[in-house]
Amino acid sequence: MLNIYYGDMEEAVFNTAAYFKYDYEDEWITDSFVREMILDVDGSTVLDSGVIDSPVLGKIPPVQLSGGVKTLILVKYHQDKIFNASTCGDNCAKWFLKMAEHEERTINLRHLMDFGEGFFDIRILNTDEIVHSMKELVTIAGAYV
Repeated sequence: MLNIYYGDMEEAVFNTAAYFKYDYEDEWITDSFVREMILDVDGSTVLDSGVIDSPVLGKIPPVQLSGGVKTLILVKYHQDKIFNASTCGDNCAKWFLKMAEHEERTINLRHLMDFGEGFFDIRILNTDEIVHSMKELVTIAGAYV
């Protein structure tokens, strides 16, 4: 299940770009799930662990991926940490839900992310309520952001 805490959260890692720069591992980049995220969110193709082909920037290292993709990768590989996901656009939402289908994942948000028209299971940690649609989520989370 995906857990979200809205608003300021002291224990959340706020500077995900810096954390990623010093923490990511080469094998993360070539993981099939990560390759799929990078292609979907950034429109970029992983050539190998150190080179990504971006349609905008050309050949780039992993540290030049978008803030959203870097945060997604950190959430995938560091289940023990909580990352501020406010650098992520709405195009990252489905990936948070996919990661949380089989394992608990927790993120911190300081804005309302659009999780789409479908049904989902998200626990809002501020109130310990589980919501199943954007209508339910906005009603509760809107009070915190």
